[in-house]
Amino acid sequence: MSQKHIALIVGHPDSASFNFALANAYREGALKSGAEVKEIIIRDLDFNPNLQFGYRQRTELEPDLIRCQNILKWADHLVWVYPVWWGSIPAMMKGFIDRVLLPGFAFQKKEGSLWWDKLLTGKTARIICTLDQPPWFYRLVNKSPSHHAMKRLTMQFVGVKHVKITSFGPLRLSKPEKRAQWLNKVKQLGARNH
Repeated sequence: MSQKHIALIVGHPDSASFNFALANAYREGALKSGAEVKEIIIRDLDFNPNLQFGYRQRTELEPDLIRCQNILKWADHLVWVYPVWWGSIPAMMKGFIDRVLLPGFAFQKKEGSLWWDKLLTGKTARIICTLDQPPWFYRLVNKSPSHHAMKRLTMQFVGVKHVKITSFGPLRLSKPEKRAQWLNKVKQLGARNH
């Protein structure tokens, strides 16, 4: 079996956050399994998160974003780690998605049609996110808006069919023992390349 290529994308703006601990746990498990991991730490990238002309006019990609596109092309498995804020993803991560998952790279609209070609097929994805509410409450009461946006309207839109989601919360009220359990779970996901 060939070595798994994993892109680990971290969307939290604070490197001291628990999200970075989760990303480190996943990376540790994946590396021990023999996978190759390339990281995209969005907070460290030099780019304008604003797609200022929409798709009407091309905005030139910064070198960091070209490098990120190459990592996404190379990867078999995309792992997104981020907090859910206001039922959505952090602003810088949204800007990253707007600027990187472009027509011609991630998808291509068909002329005179509502349909499109999905250009990132053959990949899988794992979403690991933190919440300040219990995951069951986010799912049942709030209807998981960020999960739908990332899984169905982003990953599956560009051709990543198999997307699994792991949510942890409420983070703010969690005790050290609970966080240790969460880190261990994520390390195991990394070890299985899931």
